[in-house]
Amino acid sequence: MAKLLYIDCSSGVSGDMLLGALIDMGLPVERLQAALADLLPEGCSLQASRVERSGISATQFTVVEPAGAGPDGHHAHRHLSQIEALIERTPLPVSVRRKAIDLFRRLGAVEAAIHGIPVERVHFHEVGAIDSIVDIVGAVWAIDQLGVSQVVSSPLNVGAGTVETSHGRLPVPAPATLRLLEGAQVFSSGTPLELVTPTGALLVTGHATSFGPMPAMTVRQLGYGAGSREIKGHPNVLRAVMGETQETGAQSAVAVLECNIDDMNPQVFGYLIDRLYGLGALEVFYTPIQMKKSRPGTLVTVITPVHVRDAALDVLFQETTTIGVRHQEMLRECLSREWVTVSTPYGAVRVKVAKRGERITNAAPEFEDCAQIAAEQKVPVKDVHAAAVSAYLDLAQPATGQK
Repeated sequence: MAKLLYIDCSSGVSGDMLLGALIDMGLPVERLQAALADLLPEGCSLQASRVERSGISATQFTVVEPAGAGPDGHHAHRHLSQIEALIERTPLPVSVRRKAIDLFRRLGAVEAAIHGIPVERVHFHEVGAIDSIVDIVGAVWAIDQLGVSQVVSSPLNVGAGTVETSHGRLPVPAPATLRLLEGAQVFSSGTPLELVTPTGALLVTGHATSFGPMPAMTVRQLGYGAGSREIKGHPNVLRAVMGETQETGAQSAVAVLECNIDDMNPQVFGYLIDRLYGLGALEVFYTPIQMKKSRPGTLVTVITPVHVRDAALDVLFQETTTIGVRHQEMLRECLSREWVTVSTPYGAVRVKVAKRGERITNAAPEFEDCAQIAAEQKVPVKDVHAAAVSAYLDLAQPATGQK
């Protein structure tokens, strides 16, 4: 059965609330601290404490920095390249690093559009601080570790009123938050507070494939993550529910966009694919085609969650020479997936195991793990890959009775 994570944002969402809910669900904070150790300044620690919000017991997640923290403190300003370098130097799984960097690139593109400057000149204020970096990278790692196949979110309660930022007092939701929420279902309960933060909006829209009521599933785990404030008459908590879907595969709606291009500098295609993946595209690929007047061209195909479609359209029109994009909604069904770590003579390698119902249909070593180990051990990557396949088959043999 596929694992589905439902995020209940009826009281808003922030990065620390989401991490608090996942820890409350059973993810040990010690494992999170170990995974993010290379991101943390010396003396910095991660804490999870029990608190009560409007009668609901929840976990409050906190990044505790040493007294007198300097440039790595809460008010540090970092450029996108600096944050990418911080993430790349960690030993986190390649898929986690790539997802986290894609999220920051998406945020950078949003900030650049709002301020009318190149993305290279964007410097992050609150989101560049170490606690926000931990929230984003930590949540990506936690969702990966829990083996989630699909994420669904409720409509997001954005709050109301104004919020104080490094740019002054701004209406709720703040401009960057609202841009990140394009395509998502939102509402305001009228509570005069910022209930959805930029990190919360980034994480939810970067993972959720749909927004709406809780889907049919068998509930297995749940957790409550607490906001930092006690709000009278308002349960300032985020609820996360983990369940198993009854379908043979996780089904969701996607948008498929296509356009034909025969008059663009080919250097732009590399930049374009980065922009689209940064927005949250699921797949981007190029196909050589023959166009009118016998000119060679390129078919650009982009598959995105439905709520990302409009943002992807904007990028295609802004960054390419196309003057028309075809798009439609389709259903896609994905096999449930889980990670199994195997030991090889060269080191530990993760193997992605895909299932349809209870039947294993495919098992493939994570190539980036194999490549990293091959580079470290100075051996051919094909040898590491073969060793991982053999180790997995040995591991699976007792369960299946055959290789």
